[in-house]
Amino acid sequence: MRTMVMVELDTATANDTITSGKIGQILERVLGDLKPESAYFYSRGGNRAFSLVVDIPDPSYIPSVVEPFWLEFNARVDAFPCMNVDELKTGLGRLAG
Repeated sequence: MRTMVMVELDTATANDTITSGKIGQILERVLGDLKPESAYFYSRGGNRAFSLVVDIPDPSYIPSVVEPFWLEFNARVDAFPCMNVDELKTGLGRLAG
């Protein structure tokens, strides 16, 4: 299932991973594992943040998607199903039936 994962990094933890030079390796590893359809990086509420769109085949995969962000960055993480415009059109088409 296409899933939006929104991650807001803890500033102190992110500062430590940046100054230690580890943030690039961590992000590369996690993003390599998740293979996001898209990834966007930005500031949210004064913190470093990013959103990923990933495929989660079934709910048992949720821990492997979100845990790395909690463990590595002490991050706030939200994950919820989402759809692209074609899927929205299909869903809206089912309402007429």
